[in-house]
Formats: sequence, C-alpha cells, structure tokens
Amino acid sequence: MKKKLRRLAVTAGVTVAVIAPLAGTAAAVVVTTATRQGSLTQAGPLAEHGFPAWYRDSNGVRLEACTTLDDPLCSTLPDEVPNPDAPVSYPDNFPGEFFYQLAGAQMTLANGVDFGLGMDLEGAWAAEEVRDGDQMVFGRIRIRFDAVEGTRYRITHPYGVDDLTATDRGVNMTEDIGTTPGAFGQALSSRVGPFLKWDPSIAPAAPAGYIGDPGVDHRVIGSPYGTNFVHVEQLDTASGAVVADLGTTDLFSVQGRYATNSGVDIDQATYTVGSDGTGVIEVYASSEPGQSIEVSANAALGFRATKLRGSNGHYYGRFPVTGSVPPGAEIEVVNSSDRPVAKKKRKLVDVIRVTDARYDADNGTLTVAATSSDADATPPQLSVTGFGPINGPFTGVLAPPAAVTVTSSSGGSTTVPLTGSGRAFVPDLPVANAVAVTGAVAGQRVTLDGAGSTGAIDAYSWTQTGGPAVILTGAATPTASFVATQAGTYDFRLIVSGPGGASLPVTVHITVTGAAPAVAKAGADQSVVRGRTVALDGSASTGAETYQWRQVSGPAVTLTGATSAKPTFAYPALTLPAAPGPNATYVYNNDPVVLELTATNPAGSSTARVTVRPVAETFTGLTVRYRTGNNEWRISGTSSLLAGQRITAVLGGTLAGRVVGTPATVDAAGAFSIRVTGPNPGTIRTLSLVSTTGGQVLGFPVTVTN
Repeated sequence: MKKKLRRLAVTAGVTVAVIAPLAGTAAAVVVTTATRQGSLTQAGPLAEHGFPAWYRDSNGVRLEACTTLDDPLCSTLPDEVPNPDAPVSYPDNFPGEFFYQLAGAQMTLANGVDFGLGMDLEGAWAAEEVRDGDQMVFGRIRIRFDAVEGTRYRITHPYGVDDLTATDRGVNMTEDIGTTPGAFGQALSSRVGPFLKWDPSIAPAAPAGYIGDPGVDHRVIGSPYGTNFVHVEQLDTASGAVVADLGTTDLFSVQGRYATNSGVDIDQATYTVGSDGTGVIEVYASSEPGQSIEVSANAALGFRATKLRGSNGHYYGRFPVTGSVPPGAEIEVVNSSDRPVAKKKRKLVDVIRVTDARYDADNGTLTVAATSSDADATPPQLSVTGFGPINGPFTGVLAPPAAVTVTSSSGGSTTVPLTGSGRAFVPDLPVANAVAVTGAVAGQRVTLDGAGSTGAIDAYSWTQTGGPAVILTGAATPTASFVATQAGTYDFRLIVSGPGGASLPVTVHITVTGAAPAVAKAGADQSVVRGRTVALDGSASTGAETYQWRQVSGPAVTLTGATSAKPTFAYPALTLPAAPGPNATYVYNNDPVVLELTATNPAGSSTARVTVRPVAETFTGLTVRYRTGNNEWRISGTSSLLAGQRITAVLGGTLAGRVVGTPATVDAAGAFSIRVTGPNPGTIRTLSLVSTTGGQVLGFPVTVTN
C-alpha cells in the first residue's frame, strides 16, 4: 500500500479544530469559496465493536470499516493489533486505528521537496487504548512538506483550498473534526465527503466491491468542488499573489470497501404486563430498507423467533409474554440479511405514563401521578428524579423544574412538562434605606440619600420628624437635602412604595455642630520625576465647601481642576541649553513646585501648602573623551532615572558654554551616549552635563587623545 500518512495522537473532545500534533504546525486558513456539492450524510448502526458499521455519503455510497488483516484492499495495519498472527476480534485483538476511507496524494514539487496530502475518515480510540466508550470517528485533512519559515502557500485539493504559512517545522497541518467519543455524527460535518473513488472512465476499473486499489495511483471522482486534483502554489506573503507554481497531480491512492451489511439498531424495547400475568413486548428497530429484521427466540419470555414489520428503514414488532418479566431481562434483535448476521441486545423496560404533573405555587406542592405498563402482582416503584418515590404530593417546593422525569425500578423513564396553578406573583414589599453625611456644620446643605432602597419602587417620601424646622428640597425623590439653620439633632423619615405596597419607615439622625471655619489639608509633600503627572489631594480638608489651589513658587505649571479637591498638573521638564551656544543667560532651575490650597465654608477659610520636588538624578560611569585626530567627541554614562529623558553636554565648568552635539536620550537601562564631530575644545579640558529631569554634572574632566 503506497499510503504513508499515519495517525498521530488526537486530543479527545475537540470537535472542530486544527490540531497541532507537532511543534511548529503551519498557520492554516480554509479559503474555499465555491459552493459545496455533497458531503457525508449518515452514520450506520453500531456494530459489535461499538463503531458505526458504515458511513453513507450524499451520492449514496456506503463504506464499511476496514478492520481486518486478511483483505489487502481494505486492511488495517498489522502493527495496529496486539497479535497480527491471530484473527481480528473485539475487544482482545482489535486495531488501535482503522479507516472507512484512506485517501492521499504524494508528489515531488518543482523545488525538489516531497509533498504529502491525506484525506481520511478514521476510527480510533480517545486514549489510544481499546476501551469501550472511547470509540470516535473523525474526518482528517493533513498536509505536510518542508518549507522555509514564513513562506506562504495555497493548496487546492478535492476537499477545498487551504492557505498555509510555514513555521520553523515547515508546512505541517492536521485538521481533525469529530473527536468526541461516541459522537459519531460529528464526522458528518468534516471536510471529508463525499467519498473519493476511482474514475470509472479511466482504465483499469476499480476492483469489484471497492472504491479502488490502494496500491495503484489512479484518477478519482467525488470532490464536492469538482477539484479532483492537487495543485500547490507559493504566494506572496503580504498580497497573496502567486509567485510560483510548484506542482499538480490528479493521481490518488484510495482505500475503501462498499458496505454489504446493513446492521441493526434497537431504538426501544418495552414490555406491558397486565394484572392477569399476560402482556406484550414492543420492539422498535432501524436499519436499511428491505432488511430481514427479527427478534430471537426467548424461552424465558415465551416467544419464538419472529420477524419485525418494516417500512423505510423502520421496523416494529409485538411479541407475547406470559407471566412476570424477570428483572434485567433482555431481548435480541438480528439482521439475518447480513453476513455475518448483525445482532443487538437491549434490556426490556416498562412504559411510564404520567397522568398528572402540576405545581401549586400557593402551597408549594408538586403533584405527580403515573402508572407503569407492568401491572403484575408486585408493580415497580415509581420515582420523580430529584424528589423521590411517588407517595403523594411533594411539599416545600419553592421552585420546581420546568419538567419532571418519572423513572421506574424496572428501567422505564419518561419526562413531561409541569403545569402550574396559584395566585400570580407581585413584587415584594420594598425596603427603605436612608443615609446622610456625617459631621454636618450649621449653615451647610445636608444631603439625605435613599438611593440604596431596594425592591420595585414607584415613590419616595421624606418627612422631618425632629429637630429645628427646615425646608426640605426633593422630598419626593431618592435624594433630598436641607440647609441646617443651627446646631442640633435633625430627624428625617423615609418611606418608599411600589406595586408591592409601602415599606416600613426608616429614620436617619443628623447631628449638626456649630459653624466652624474650614480646615485646609493639602496632602503630603511629594517627589516626582520631571515630565510626569502629579496628583494633588486636598480631600482630607474638613468643613470645606469650596476649594481653590494656586502656585506659590517653582517652575510655572498649569493646574487642571484648580477648584476641586484633587487637581493635577504635569511637572515641567527642565529646559536644556540651546545649541550651538554659548548660553550666557542660561539658568539651571531645579526648584520644587510649591502650591497652596484654600478651603472655604460660610464660617471661614484656611490655607495649607504642599511641596512637590523633582526626584534627584545622578550620573555614574561617566567617560568623556575628545580625539584630536578626527575631531570626535565620545561621551557616555548611566543615569539613575530610567525615564527616557534627554541629556546635553556643554564645554566648560558651567552650563553657559558651547553645546557639544545634539541631546542624547536615556535608554530603558538608563544608559546614554553622545558621539559627534566637533566642536574643538581648544584649551578647555572640562565638560558639564544637564538633563531634562534635573540631573547635572559640572566640570567633568575631558580626556584628550590623538
């Protein structure tokens, strides 16, 4: 078999994903825009190994699982079974993976690289071990070839078009859809489908009973887009334009065997037994139309092998039973049309009929009445899931589910919706909540806040119940206020009302002290890096009704929010000496900014000051060299501030001299460097430095070399 693409580990639970089995998987984008014509449409009944016996596509093609070792045209690999010398059997000697369709193409691209494409419908195990319940079937698209990292490609193939960008591992894309154990229908939404098969117009014809011979590359049909070929193009990374045509092939290796068996599923198997000990068993089954479906003889239940009646793939049968149905009794249904005969067993359960399911909201009671089809001398126990055995109404039920499930000790179960009764609900009585500011001063306006009241509220009502009389503003709103005319205790009551009625009243007490001047508190002194925003805080001031900030000294700043408790300003950067200089009038000013807050109320005002100093900056590791041979300056060092500030160098022991070069910017590590040609220092052998964040060094020695 020429097929070389093999399965790697798949993470269970991923239903629609691009799986990355190896590091460096290519970034993949599915870009197919053509209308899809066809897909997989149906998963067949489960076979004895727990996988669907077959899958059907929109062309009516059914392929069965290739799980044996003795068919070279539809075989699993010997290394996938524990003992390749023994027949395949479930579960002791069953393959770890197998295929319904195994299809692929290989070619050498124009650049000499080997290309591989796989398009498979694969059966496997979630944990890569044969374990019942871990069965999964997924559709897989896999593309692999060596490529330079970052290069972009478009691959057109029978199941679409993929736009891929290579990583450090080249192009290595795997898409697995349907890897949830037991969810066999998920594979129907994969890109695999319809099945590919040999083109019948091209000799030789496919072997009878197979879509092709996997050992012979052949042209195929079946692409839902009409692209029964592989075409690889290299694209421009940015624009997507084609920059190279790397290769095309229309030859594929395909493996798949047409399904001859139809299988059978038991959809439901129930029994009914009357009080006289006689009854029937009802069986609902499904398979392909026209099958011979029958129930096997069961002496314990009292009937012989009998056919079911079928129509359009559905099968039904009624069979007599005499006496009690033993607990755990099973029936077997077979498809005698299959070779080997397909068999299924299912436990018999009783039929539950719910005659009453209602909830009384006034009394909090849930009433459920039900009967079992098992009316034998000892009927089964019926229970309501989440509530317990049915022995009368369930009480104390505050919030029932929308539907109840009644289960039987004989295995039956049914779910029905609830109906409700009782008075309609109205909103609860609202709850009033009132608060007021503390530390009120005579002459101030005091706010009463009822916004914290809860419930459905239509109206608020504030009334004064104690203290010197005041005029209450906003008495019918959540927030009322008044001006305290004198010191004393003021009492106010709040009632809120709504559709649920009026709340109980709540009272708030406000103690008003005699008028006292506001006390300003401008906050603690600060140190900040020049160029950054400074936040002032005067909120600790007491009795303040208004705030006013002003600058007293230091570099001029612009206050934002100067009449609020918390204004801000940007500490200005230090002005550098202008190039080329000299700068006889340059003044270095690293003074702090001093600001004053005035807090005021009707009784008076006070002031407080706060000082904001620039953070000190130092330079270390300074080297200053001038080379006479090429008239070049090399100046470097490290600042204690990692702020991205600029640094200027000036000839001489002050900052009034000639500027050397343009300002250097301090990097993220605090380092800076100036490397310029000229000016010639002449007889000057010192240099001064200054930064926009206030750092300075005066009269640093200059090393002069050739």
